[in-house]
Amino acid sequence: MAGVLQVLVLLVLLAAAWRPLGDWMARVYTEERDWRLERGLYRLVRVDPRSEQRASTYAVAILMFSFAGIVLLYLLQRLQSFLPFAFERGAVDPGIAFNTAISFVTNTNWQSYVPETTMGHAVQMVGLTVQNFASAAVGMAVAVALVRGFVRARTDRLGNAWVDIVRGCTRVLLPIAAVAAVALVATGVVMSLRSGVDVIGADGRPSTIALAPAASQESIKELGTNGGGIVNANSAHPFENPNPVSDILEIFLLLVIPVSLTRTFGRLVGSTRQGVSLLAVMAGLWGAMLAVTWTAEARSAAFAGANLEGKEVRFGIPASALFATSTTGTSTGAVNSLHDSFSAFGGGGAMLTMLFSEMTPGGVGTGLYSILIIAVVAVFLAGLMVGRTPEYLGKRLGRREVTCAVVVVLTMPALVLLGTGLAIALPSTAEAMTNSGPHGLSEVLYAYASAANNNGSAFGGLTVTSNFFQTTLGVAMLLGRFLPIVAVLALAGLLARQPRVSPGPGTLSTGTPLFSVLVAGTIVLVAAITFLPALALSPLAEGLA
Repeated sequence: MAGVLQVLVLLVLLAAAWRPLGDWMARVYTEERDWRLERGLYRLVRVDPRSEQRASTYAVAILMFSFAGIVLLYLLQRLQSFLPFAFERGAVDPGIAFNTAISFVTNTNWQSYVPETTMGHAVQMVGLTVQNFASAAVGMAVAVALVRGFVRARTDRLGNAWVDIVRGCTRVLLPIAAVAAVALVATGVVMSLRSGVDVIGADGRPSTIALAPAASQESIKELGTNGGGIVNANSAHPFENPNPVSDILEIFLLLVIPVSLTRTFGRLVGSTRQGVSLLAVMAGLWGAMLAVTWTAEARSAAFAGANLEGKEVRFGIPASALFATSTTGTSTGAVNSLHDSFSAFGGGGAMLTMLFSEMTPGGVGTGLYSILIIAVVAVFLAGLMVGRTPEYLGKRLGRREVTCAVVVVLTMPALVLLGTGLAIALPSTAEAMTNSGPHGLSEVLYAYASAANNNGSAFGGLTVTSNFFQTTLGVAMLLGRFLPIVAVLALAGLLARQPRVSPGPGTLSTGTPLFSVLVAGTIVLVAAITFLPALALSPLAEGLA
């Protein structure tokens, strides 16, 4: 009953925020007036906020902004010994610095290092936290550009990438993150610039407990669906997540923007029903996967009739399952329990939630544009079945439009399966695996699913510090982030050039429960066709054994 109450509280909070936050984000990306701070930023970087960009220019701006972020973050890590608050931790290893720079810029936040012994506060605050804002704003900008493609007609302009990124930071992410940081401090999350505090343990031995400015980074880590912890145990650590109140607050933060963006979508296209239909798909799949994970963990007989291994007792099974389902469904990657210790079906549920391409409800921005791509595919399939030219939101979906959508759909599965196959085929990979057999395969499959989906969570039994894993996972993160973005913006440009088509007798009615079922079925069908053989050899084989 306590677990059910937690879910109800979370749903009430999300329902309360859905309309006001969704409406606010719709105004953010349509308002003509710039704030004074924003005008100063535009003058600083010599950007004309009134100029609009073609799809190609918009994509180049996104790619160059992200590339610059990777270079700067890499240099910050390599020059750490010269920065304040480094605490004699020295320069970060080149392989780790390369992987981490890509990880945070792509909104993945995969961490192949121990944060409290590797990164100083300067790199954490100036490098990693800044990218938590920037990468989330990029995702929101791309989503809004795609929506503009549906809304606009007979134009080759999608807006201004620099304006969209700046507004996402100044008007959405920064204000909410600031309030959330204060709320987290009130719940007991640590906020300190000290490196640690020396203590004497119960056994009489001295040790040092790491400290950090955790609350300010924890808020944007969850709000921006980033997930990188400032300590190695992430949100299972009492300094990042001390009690059930902070736990619910953090789950709320990682869900609130992706959920509210469905309202933003509905407002921008002029029909809130369209947004509600997509939200129904997200909520339905999220609820189904929560039931799978929760049931699997509650019925896995390990300790007192339930699997408590790897879970914090202050949260228990319900909150652990709720966090795991929400974090793998939003490309966040934060954890309040060890997913490697979940039962076969429980861990498989978290993995499958990622393999749905994280549209339940998905990352900040990425969830919205990913489910819109699936909606395009679903409408195309429905059009084939009735012999009509498919249309969605007044735009015809021809060969070029569907090709862009298919590129987005197939990028992640190709990276996951190719990366996993290559890793398993190499003899040296066995040394990195704590477990053999189906669970060992699950660890590798989960790692590449996490990287290609820009999630960042991991099964803890796989050691990924070798150059092979640092490089291949980095490449998976890069391609998993930017290939879909380029294809999404290309699709947006194609849609924006079209005239608006009036609905006809053969037009599929969207914004309805039937359309929600069609989209949900397409998500499940694509995931099943693509990943069922791999899942049958890993979590399914382990669970059935």
